[in-house]
Amino acid sequence: MTVSNEDDLAKLQEIGRIVANTLEAMAAVLEPGMTTAELDMIGRRLLEEAGARSGPELVYDFPGATCISVNEQIAHGIPGSRRIEAGDLVNIDISAEKNGIYADTGASFAVPPVTNATKRLCQDGRRAMWVGLRQVGADKPIAGIGQAIGKFAEKNGYTLVRNLASHGIGHSLHEEPGEIPTWPDRSERRIMNEGLVFTVEPFLSVGATLATDGDDEWTLLSDPRAPTVQYEHTVVATRNGPLVVTLPG
Repeated sequence: MTVSNEDDLAKLQEIGRIVANTLEAMAAVLEPGMTTAELDMIGRRLLEEAGARSGPELVYDFPGATCISVNEQIAHGIPGSRRIEAGDLVNIDISAEKNGIYADTGASFAVPPVTNATKRLCQDGRRAMWVGLRQVGADKPIAGIGQAIGKFAEKNGYTLVRNLASHGIGHSLHEEPGEIPTWPDRSERRIMNEGLVFTVEPFLSVGATLATDGDDEWTLLSDPRAPTVQYEHTVVATRNGPLVVTLPG
């Protein structure tokens, strides 16, 4: 999607706020003892109340309104009977559609009590995302995003999962420009056009470099097994830099 008028931008910002507010509300009630299905039900209710529809459910017939991944699961976790425990690392990924426009956001949360290393991983995961976002702007190279995140990861002793990429979004959940690497990729030669809409979502880890299939057709696991976090915003490339639309408000 390329934003070309105020109406498109207003719709994108509306669905962006909806998914951001839903993520914030789900994080606020996250606690030991609840199941991932119970957490997902809260997300479903909030999306429906805002007039939005779950993106993965609508597009891919995913068995849940949101993706909730715990510990070794790093993406596309199916909400179910798994109980969240103290010390868990929980990723919540929310994408939704309203008025024909999609937005996508996500974040990882450490359920107290957790180690200082886990706290640092979460803090640095969010920092890595913003390092990438600061490279967004009209006429700038897409490769700059992955190069900046890669430098950050190397400097701070982390690895990056290299087969889960950012992606274009807007009129569809996944669209052109297709996959966008959040790691250094010398083959990436594309340039961001003004108004281009896409996600920035690095997977920062203390050892994993790949995501592999789990026991079901959806869930992805870290490989090798290692604590891994994901943070994600939907952004528009503008002449003034990044316009992040998935902020709560």
